[in-house]
Amino acid sequence: MAYQNHNPSIQTSDLEAHEITPTAPTNTPATSFTAKYAVQKVKNNLIFHSKWAEINGAMGDLGTYIPIVLALTLAKDLNLGTTLIFNGIYNIITGVIYGIPMPVQPMKSIAAQALSDKDFGIPEIMTAGILTGGTLFVLGITGLMQLVYKIIPLSVVRGIQLAQGLSFALTAVKYVRKVQDLPKSKSLGQRPWFGLDGLVLAIVCACFIVIVNGAGEKNRGCCGDPQSDNLDGQTQKSDDDNQSGRKSKINSLRKIVFSLPSALLVFVLGIVLVFIRKHEVIHEIKFGPSSIEVVKFTKHAWKKGFIKGAIPQLPLSILNSVIAVCKLSTDLFPEKEFSVTSISVTVGLMNLVGSWFGAMPTCHGAGGLAGQYKFGGRSGGCVALLGIAKLVLGLVLGTSLAHILKMFPVGILGVLLLFAGIELAMCARDMNSKEDSFVALICTAVSLVGSSAALGFLVGMIVYVILKLRNWTTDKPLSTIWNQKSPN
Repeated sequence: MAYQNHNPSIQTSDLEAHEITPTAPTNTPATSFTAKYAVQKVKNNLIFHSKWAEINGAMGDLGTYIPIVLALTLAKDLNLGTTLIFNGIYNIITGVIYGIPMPVQPMKSIAAQALSDKDFGIPEIMTAGILTGGTLFVLGITGLMQLVYKIIPLSVVRGIQLAQGLSFALTAVKYVRKVQDLPKSKSLGQRPWFGLDGLVLAIVCACFIVIVNGAGEKNRGCCGDPQSDNLDGQTQKSDDDNQSGRKSKINSLRKIVFSLPSALLVFVLGIVLVFIRKHEVIHEIKFGPSSIEVVKFTKHAWKKGFIKGAIPQLPLSILNSVIAVCKLSTDLFPEKEFSVTSISVTVGLMNLVGSWFGAMPTCHGAGGLAGQYKFGGRSGGCVALLGIAKLVLGLVLGTSLAHILKMFPVGILGVLLLFAGIELAMCARDMNSKEDSFVALICTAVSLVGSSAALGFLVGMIVYVILKLRNWTTDKPLSTIWNQKSPN
């Protein structure tokens, strides 16, 4: 029942189709581990493929990260400074290890429980993170996670990815359309059309990103287009010279526009608007890191953290933060090898360390990876740069950074989250048979309506097995099956 692509050579006009075609890792000869080899590998993993594109890609996950962390800081007194410091270190380490824009995101189910339950405080949040991380660590080092990864079919994984992507997109539209009370996770009414956090601003930002990034395809007719290069080198006379000159200017303009770091510019605009909306915010900032202390736990916190935090979070972490991330990483970067064992272990270790000191429980997320890839992240240097920024902000501003983030235009965060969600949802476009699409869509529908990835996964697996049994009985006549069971 292991996932597999029934038709690996899908012919399509999609310019990035190869990036979502499942590719089996190639068996490369083992390389003796030396200090020189380690240094070279780290250097290769952190090298920027394109400076502005990598910086831009680092902004791709902020639409998810900022609302959750800010809401917990304001509603539950989460130590933002400690969270930023640990998350920054995690970002740097994952960038070094994986060499791709592997994200570090808050655990969403635990965050949702904390925001909906007034008695679910910091101790309960941290115990939930420790227990979830410990379980993932054990599943990783014992090899059980690899077994789960082989058993789950591709169509079910795609269904989970599609559901998560659409969930992000729907949340993003809610952020754009309605005024939000993030600490209470409530909508307060329709967002006004005009203003420094109005609908018009969000729509303009969304249109700007579409103009610069398109649908995510590689822009032909600008960088690296042979036709453009030929036009630049042509030496024609009269009308041909004028026509070539005009095309050359157009191509040059396209190169400039398409190379703009759209997400970075939109985020910088949001920071500028923070200080315009509230001039006094600068007086609320206190320099210096927040104090890092060990969280005090009680038996009640361990019990509640396990029942209400870890149990709901585990299915989401296994499916979206490990299995879906490993699959998406292989799809987007087929030249690299990824293991659910290593991903499960790194998620486990992050929480087994940071949660004791009050850092928000974190995981890798397919949505964050899709968002950072969407905006240009291609190497570990992308998330390492983001990690350095988090580390500096955590050390310099600490929890007082919440005063700035509190005034950040939520509509702009919604725009960033919208494109991350769409990019993740589009991964399901490689379902090339009606049967695979059927399973993926059922899995998606149940996940969205039931608000549970675990429920969607369970229903998707049941439907997948039923279809396989149906095909098996269809391929073999009933008389043959009966004779096999009753030879007499």
